Amino acid sequence: MASVHKEIIIDADPGAVWSIIGDFTDGPVRMAPGFVTESRLEEPDVRVVTFADGTVARERLIAFDDELRRLVFSIIGDTMAPTHDNASMQVFPHEDGRTRFVWIHDVQPAELTIPMGAVMDHGLSLLKQTVEPANEHLG
Repeated sequence: MASVHKEIIIDADPGAVWSIIGDFTDGPVRMAPGFVTESRLEEPDVRVVTFADGTVARERLIAFDDELRRLVFSIIGDTMAPTHDNASMQVFPHEDGRTRFVWIHDVQPAELTIPMGAVMDHGLSLLKQTVEPANEHLG
């Protein structure tokens, strides 16, 4: 198994970032508008996320901690079909009212870390563009 670890500093209040990340149902669309075209709840703890390229992922909520601003989910079915997948997203306060966002993805087979890392980089870029004050009109 391999892990992909990504972090980004966002010029936005941690509460504003968490309001997106902590929204299990609509968070993916709000985080990466245009890249994610739909996110809907299929079961109380399973969402179906559709990406612009047609990829569809079923993700199960594993843990949700509003106090720690941490969300954990696992891909349980998609077109990439990992044999194991677990991801955590966590929002931390950073200096001057900014946010440090940490996204860790454990995946098997290890070969999926390369495409997974690229998807994560793109998602982080879109999140930053969406929530930073200069881009509030996009969110």
